[in-house]
Amino acid sequence: MPIPEDVTGEEIDKDVRQELQSLPKTLAEDVAKNLVMVARLIDEDPEGAYGYSRVALRLASRVAAVREAAGFAAYANQKYAEALAEFRAARRMTGGVELWPLMADCERGLGRPEKALDMAGAPEVQKLDKAGQVEMRLVAAGARRDMGQLDAAIVTLQSSELASNSVQPWTARLRYAYADALLAAGREGEAREWFAKAVEADKDGSTDASDRLAEMDGVDFVDAFDEDDDENEADETDGDGGSARDVVGEDDDERE
Repeated sequence: MPIPEDVTGEEIDKDVRQELQSLPKTLAEDVAKNLVMVARLIDEDPEGAYGYSRVALRLASRVAAVREAAGFAAYANQKYAEALAEFRAARRMTGGVELWPLMADCERGLGRPEKALDMAGAPEVQKLDKAGQVEMRLVAAGARRDMGQLDAAIVTLQSSELASNSVQPWTARLRYAYADALLAAGREGEAREWFAKAVEADKDGSTDASDRLAEMDGVDFVDAFDEDDDENEADETDGDGGSARDVVGEDDDERE
């Protein structure tokens, strides 16, 4: 796959660069460039990221960082069996536990929520840092919901991290998951409160909490282009263009 000219391979993390030193220099550079492309594309073009990850995997399958990147790319494309295999391989190579929550979520993706719950109770969880433990809690709550255990999912998310007023990298997602579980359980008032709290913490737009909150308030946002088309049509028929509005009325559909 083509590599853009602005990609040098030097953009990768220094720890990954150190891992690649076990390879011949030219090969290490090629692998690094492909890993850069995986990181660059994984959010906006998961399929493209997956393609570059496969190239890196063909070039250096014995490098843990390559297996991990391949796992993330497969995960982003909902190829959960493949992602799980790559995460397991990376874990065998490094002996680390950082990928444990992702491995558990892959089990969910494969329709095995019971396995994900087993992993949530495993000793490896105690070795995770705070962010990893919160991620594991989110996965466990999701597994409970997969099994139709809404009340248990709500209880799973109730924690000191959820109750804390300080905003951490995981705060918005944790509050969002709690709000969503409350809404699924029919506790709309509490759900609205926690969606609002998620909005407060979500400075980088990592969730759609603001949209969910607006939806609960009966607000529907329309595409500006669609509205322009409507106005042009009105001009052609009766000459009354009207003014553009962002909010047009109530939304009867409640997102689950």
